[in-house]
Amino acid sequence: MTTAPSDKLKLELRRGVLVLAVLASLRDPHYGYSLRQQLQDSGIDIDEGTLYPLIRRLADQGLLDSEWKHASGRERRYYQLSALGSERLEQLTQEWSALNTALSPLLRPTNELESD
Repeated sequence: MTTAPSDKLKLELRRGVLVLAVLASLRDPHYGYSLRQQLQDSGIDIDEGTLYPLIRRLADQGLLDSEWKHASGRERRYYQLSALGSERLEQLTQEWSALNTALSPLLRPTNELESD
């Protein structure tokens, strides 16, 4: 399967955004499927093959805490931001905001730039 150049660019753009979205979503505890549903409900489509390795990587970096809980007749592993994860989320949110501020004028249509 060949991926179009525009698809590759979209994937690159999404990669960093997914980290921010997952960290923000895990302010509250979620198990994998409920996290995926929350992200999808917010308009961020992520497949399991991307989500679960990302969760493991974030946990390995100490950004997430996890615990097994019995819910709905099943054992599920719930993830939530650790103290370090909360700090990193705050830092990344500030960085995201600064980038958006810097990019906004660059992304305006050229006809708007000409009228300034």
